[in-house]
Amino acid sequence: MDYERLTRVMRDLALKGGAKIMEIYEGDGFDVKVKSDESPVTEADEAADAIISAGLRAAFPDVALVTEEQAASHSKKASTFLIVDPLDGTKEFIHRRGDFTVNIAYVIDGVPVRGVVYAPAKGRMFLTLADGSAVEEDGPFGPEMGKVNPIRVSDPDNAALMVVASKSHLTDETKDYVAKYQVKDFKSAGSSLKFCLVATGEADLYPRVGRTMEWDTAAGHAVLAGAGGRVVRFDDHTPLTYGKDGYANPYFIAHAPGVELKPA
Repeated sequence: MDYERLTRVMRDLALKGGAKIMEIYEGDGFDVKVKSDESPVTEADEAADAIISAGLRAAFPDVALVTEEQAASHSKKASTFLIVDPLDGTKEFIHRRGDFTVNIAYVIDGVPVRGVVYAPAKGRMFLTLADGSAVEEDGPFGPEMGKVNPIRVSDPDNAALMVVASKSHLTDETKDYVAKYQVKDFKSAGSSLKFCLVATGEADLYPRVGRTMEWDTAAGHAVLAGAGGRVVRFDDHTPLTYGKDGYANPYFIAHAPGVELKPA
């Protein structure tokens, strides 16, 4: 894989998908449907998916593509694949809270090695460069990449941790787990932005005790890894891997390496 080209293509398609999402977001209204798994989907999800999928298939025709909005792709099995959530945080989008992202990632042998997370309503772009390091790009975003700032996880103080958790899916189990730590500040955020807040050092710990799919997490996982962070299973703290049956994740913890993890 030409990682320079991959970065350019993923960034470009995230911006194009994000522009379509914002066009619908800022319009008069949009239809909301319910999928078979009871999750919501809007015309923005579908429109962004069409743009991103077409672009990835044209650029990388020999690489398997898995995307949330194309159910037929969920039965694919490949050791190397691209994985997309064209609009992560649909509930945030529907309620016009702004915490939604475009997620595009590249996975090799179970590991998300490159990724882009773009939050169009917040004007934040996180991505991995060709060497795998993670950066945040300054906006406004044009056709060519602008100034980028390297990002790095925190050196956490275990007596005063910064914790981030889901805004729309905050479970009692999550609250119980967070209570095991000495917490200085607790914030909620939507979508894959939570990974990015750990990647930038704005948070130390993100536990997810709830349902997620690989397209929800792969891009944020890649960005966090590029910033020196880790994502591990909740139960045994082994690395979270990708390409699982049905692309469903177990519970997990994303964290700066200095966090002293508590048992489940």
